[in-house]
Amino acid sequence: MALVLAFDTATSVATSALVRDGNVLGERASQAVRVLEDADELLGDAGLTPANLTEIAVGTGPGSFTGTRIGLAAARGLAVALDLSVAGVSTLDALAAGAPGALPVIDARRREVFTLVGGEPVCLPPASLDLEPGTVCVGDGALRYRPLLEGLGAEIPDDGDRVHIPRARYHALLASHYGPVERVKPVYLRVPDAERMLA
Repeated sequence: MALVLAFDTATSVATSALVRDGNVLGERASQAVRVLEDADELLGDAGLTPANLTEIAVGTGPGSFTGTRIGLAAARGLAVALDLSVAGVSTLDALAAGAPGALPVIDARRREVFTLVGGEPVCLPPASLDLEPGTVCVGDGALRYRPLLEGLGAEIPDDGDRVHIPRARYHALLASHYGPVERVKPVYLRVPDAERMLA
């Protein structure tokens, strides 16, 4: 019986979920710094302990460099301490899974967004998106650039709609290749701000 702890800290809203054999036992949405506390609460609410976990699914970005690193560090610490296998799941893929048929758009700062083009993650200015009229866009990037994207023909759900959050339940449901945590690599798409400033 699989018990998966899933979490994603790459965007402004960190999510976590506890999923047993495809059934969601609980979910949380908070901040990246609370991911381990949220995990502990999820287990406690379900009457379980960390020893009951069988796998971890973690968001690999793209998103905030710092946020992504927090999630991967938490996954590494738990995997080593509990001897668990880990699967990395794209934050864009998880966001898209929560709104089938929609285009995931994550705020990349620097007047850019992370999205999928031809199924591949890219970073580009939102004005460069080639949208079919009526394309549904979801994510914090879609919210930030709503007027621009709607001007390009996009349809964007209401600001409070949960489809704009990469919910961790989808990380657990999408995860398929569990293995050593060292194999899980972040998806950054560009150099961190600190490295850019030094250059």
